[in-house]
Amino acid sequence: MSQWIRGLRHISQTAQGRSLSTDDPRVRQPEDAEDVLIEALLKAHRHLDQLRESAAFRAWLVQIAKRVCWQLKERESLIPLLQLSMLEDEGRGVPGTESPPDVQLARQQMKQLLNETIDALPALYRPAYELRDIEDLPGDEVARRLGISRAAMKSRLHRARNLVRVYLDAALARQVAK
Repeated sequence: MSQWIRGLRHISQTAQGRSLSTDDPRVRQPEDAEDVLIEALLKAHRHLDQLRESAAFRAWLVQIAKRVCWQLKERESLIPLLQLSMLEDEGRGVPGTESPPDVQLARQQMKQLLNETIDALPALYRPAYELRDIEDLPGDEVARRLGISRAAMKSRLHRARNLVRVYLDAALARQVAK
């Protein structure tokens, strides 16, 4: 147990000297960094029995902290939805935020252009692009679903992104030339 306490002190001192907010773009405020550190340490303490090698403690704690950052981001993204539902529960409506017709038309055209771009991708690259960038699945999950290695998935995704960029650049250049 004393090794655990020494480890916590070391990590706490390291985190205070080198703020998590500079390491992770999801943590913007020093207070958030402290919250992430505390939550990560609590989770590590609760699941210490799952640590297989004490030498890997630091890497294990970093992984826990990354997950806490994602959870913090998800929680923050739900706040506007919760505020809207509270307004609806109180019987108050939300003022209309409908965009002007020209903006709606531009969005519709961009959406159509992006759909055409994705449809134009070679069959080999399209699934990797759709699963990773459209459905926002983790890379390991995309590779598993496609039945390929993570490296092969990354290669296909890189090529698909390049093709999308080239296609969109050409299409937008044609639009500007009109």
